[in-house]
Amino acid sequence: MAANSFLNLAFLSFYSVSLLLVLPFQPFAASRGRFLPNYDADNGALPLTAICSAAVTLNGYKCQEFDVTTDDGYVLSVLRIPEGRAGGGGPNRPPVLLQHGVLVDGMTWLVNPTEESLATILADNGFDVWISNVRGTRFSRRHLTLDSNNSQFWNWTWDDLVTHDLQSVIELVFQQTGQKTHYVGHSMGTLMAMVSLSEGKFDKVKSAALLCPIAYLTHITTALGVVAAKAFLGEIIATFGLAEFNLKGQAVAIFLKTLCTYPGVNCYDLLPAFTGNNCCLNASTVETFLKNEPQSTATKNLVHFAQSVRNGVLSKYDYGNATANMEHYGVSKPPVYDLSKIPHDFPIFLSYGGQDALSDVKDVRILLDILKSHDQDKMKVQYIEKYAHADFIMGVDAKDIVYNEIIEFFRTHN
Repeated sequence: MAANSFLNLAFLSFYSVSLLLVLPFQPFAASRGRFLPNYDADNGALPLTAICSAAVTLNGYKCQEFDVTTDDGYVLSVLRIPEGRAGGGGPNRPPVLLQHGVLVDGMTWLVNPTEESLATILADNGFDVWISNVRGTRFSRRHLTLDSNNSQFWNWTWDDLVTHDLQSVIELVFQQTGQKTHYVGHSMGTLMAMVSLSEGKFDKVKSAALLCPIAYLTHITTALGVVAAKAFLGEIIATFGLAEFNLKGQAVAIFLKTLCTYPGVNCYDLLPAFTGNNCCLNASTVETFLKNEPQSTATKNLVHFAQSVRNGVLSKYDYGNATANMEHYGVSKPPVYDLSKIPHDFPIFLSYGGQDALSDVKDVRILLDILKSHDQDKMKVQYIEKYAHADFIMGVDAKDIVYNEIIEFFRTHN
């Protein structure tokens, strides 16, 4: 029961974007929040070898670590599984880049047993697997000039992940392999891909699998979120007066404890309330997940997501007034991303679930309507009635239902 409660609390924070609807971004003070025992004493970073030893080499796979520096100074850690346990495949194995969602890191692709984890399944099926860790997560808490305790380290949103992090990692994969890469994104990872495609920044990617696509967030509404946003306005402002949104930090823990005492709120039932009813999670996988996640992100990043919920459009970050927006963008309102500009001939595999409360069916259908002119032989849509948000990366039957389909799609469009 305790483990379930903690998981629910984690997912409550994970999807507390709705609670940020009323928050403008302003200069925040950084939280320290070093919640893992092996964090570096200076900046909270963990060596990437922690993943290799804990989840890759232990199971008989080769594992390599790379650092890549973005053009705005963040040092990102990237993991590589170059081949399967049986080896072979030659030097030109097709690369695949896995991009995680918000408030987690690359470890999410490895929390299941090897026969159920997408990363190792891809490696065993002849792919050269690369796993990204975006800025702010435990393996990517370094910068050329900024310490992670400096509030400026956290002055970014998913706009910056699209412009800087994703492009830097894709370039790394291309330089190391000499090939364009396939791509798998979950949740925020799908948003990063779609925006990049619409902006013409995916030229070194040959196909993409989008799991639980996040673009339009109009239908992410829960009674709990609305009540919390209205009833705890003072606590929200105080709690999120932080540059770093650290789910295991003291300030956020206090807020969660307060929220769970609100009449009618049962913290044991928050997971399905925020993610939908996940059908297929294994208890041991949940335990592994809780040992490794959640991760920090920038509070400003969550505010950006909240703006999408509130405004019903997908746009760059809104600085809150015409003058600030004019300074950043040259126009009084943040530019809107036009996903209809995604190239019609770019191969896309899109999979979504009927029970997903975040990548809601209605919102996905809005996206699909925008993509209705996509070349039919370049797009495959998979709908899984029983799946919710977490099933796509931790479901015990995801290999048979989703991952085999991804592999077939990649091979078709290699």
